[in-house]
Amino acid sequence: MTEQAVFDVAIIGAGTMGMAAGAFLAQQKVKTLLIDAFDPPHSHGSHHGDTRLIRHAYGEGRQYVTLVKRAQQLWEELEQQTGYKIFEKTGVIGLGPKDSPFLEETIASAQKHDLSLELLTGREINARWPGFSVPDHFTGCFEADSGVIYSENAIQAYKETALAHGAQLVPNTAVQHIDLSDEKGVKITTELTTFYAKKIIVTAGAWAAKLLPDLELPIQPTRKAVAWFEAPSELYDAANFPAFFVEDQHKKFYGFPILNGGGIKIGRSDGGQPIDPDLQTQNFGLYETDENDLREGLEHYLPQANGKLKQGKTCLYTLSSDNDFIVDVHPEDSRVLFACGFSGHGFKFGSVMGEVLSQLAITGESKLDISIFALSRFGLQPQSPNLENKYPKKV
Repeated sequence: MTEQAVFDVAIIGAGTMGMAAGAFLAQQKVKTLLIDAFDPPHSHGSHHGDTRLIRHAYGEGRQYVTLVKRAQQLWEELEQQTGYKIFEKTGVIGLGPKDSPFLEETIASAQKHDLSLELLTGREINARWPGFSVPDHFTGCFEADSGVIYSENAIQAYKETALAHGAQLVPNTAVQHIDLSDEKGVKITTELTTFYAKKIIVTAGAWAAKLLPDLELPIQPTRKAVAWFEAPSELYDAANFPAFFVEDQHKKFYGFPILNGGGIKIGRSDGGQPIDPDLQTQNFGLYETDENDLREGLEHYLPQANGKLKQGKTCLYTLSSDNDFIVDVHPEDSRVLFACGFSGHGFKFGSVMGEVLSQLAITGESKLDISIFALSRFGLQPQSPNLENKYPKKV
């Protein structure tokens, strides 16, 4: 087994947050290592499937708006710097009953942060976009400046940026053991190589709880389905139709217009099956609900898009117990940073979280307020001061 020189920072899990952090660190001449059990961008985690929504008026909580505005700026900078298409300004409309708590918070966050948000009645929605068919009692919150992030392009752009600035990427490599007691630094053992780093950042998505068992991270990996359906382009092409989300009777749908000749894409942010991430495969259709639950959304709100299934995929959500992110420093070793619990609404923050994690690794502080993401909010304590753990194969 070979040994490598000591890195300044090693990132375990080079997906959405990890790859972005690696790019930010490398650009600041930090000697950076990125390790991933797969070869990002890939289809084993949470970043595949072509597209993600980016919303600024934020129903999950007005405390996110400052972060997402910075994320938007960084995505646009990444597009300019790399030439990859990252952002598509399709606009995003939120749909639901007038008393929807999610829409009420969306409106409140727009008011607090002076965001442009157009309120529409159900009839106005159907008249402006004939592809919708929503009840008269619905409200629409339309944000024209929001839209779509091309997720796999974004990962690839950050990957190329990191490598161009000297980061070392070790793909298709599972971390087998991490030792915090070695005098040379944090010792990271894989099947063929041992690496050392002054600090590590664990951004392993659905595998985070397995990697840091002493923290008892309150996250649950969940298998989710998403699919693309044939739909008339004159109604649903991105030039004529916005990205959208619906919250109605505790059911939460989200979707995308036709982009680059594909079909209407739709998913659900509720439901899904709890899963061990090591057992996740691309097996769309294993459950009848994979397709049926998505068609329910089409039938109710976009009936003219309820066409032939073009393709379906599965991915992993990793939800925290309160649906907010977890970003912190290990309470017993400041060399260990971790960020997890993003899935469901996290991808849009990938750019700003990369910047935040790079700041934490270099200076120990973030320029943006991330106190709401502290692990201490759960009142948990590490189970053992012994942080030398044997880690599972998938990292």
